[in-house]
Amino acid sequence: MDRIFITALAADAIIGIHDWEREVRQRIEIDLEMWVDLKAAAQSDAIEDTLNYRSVAKRILAFVQDSSFRLVEALAGEIARIVLTEFAVARVRVTVHKPGAVRHSKDVGVVIERGRDA
Repeated sequence: MDRIFITALAADAIIGIHDWEREVRQRIEIDLEMWVDLKAAAQSDAIEDTLNYRSVAKRILAFVQDSSFRLVEALAGEIARIVLTEFAVARVRVTVHKPGAVRHSKDVGVVIERGRDA
């Protein structure tokens, strides 16, 4: 199966378990890998035959900026649900990065992979 990806989609979000994290927006980054059949688009060269990654990015950014989660696991799971239910995607891998969340670490995060069958 073919894949379309978006890397380092940056958003400011309310995310975290500590009191201060509930009041301050933090920068997170999201990577999306979406399994789609691209045969028709490869032949037609028409946007109507593919997954419009700009539409996916706009939807996810709007969602994240309006959301409030305690855990990156919950945020990643909801992003996966949105992509699977609102777009013609067979499977999605969502990586949510929370840079600076752990002292002496460049990055922490989660990877969630979901399909229409799970």
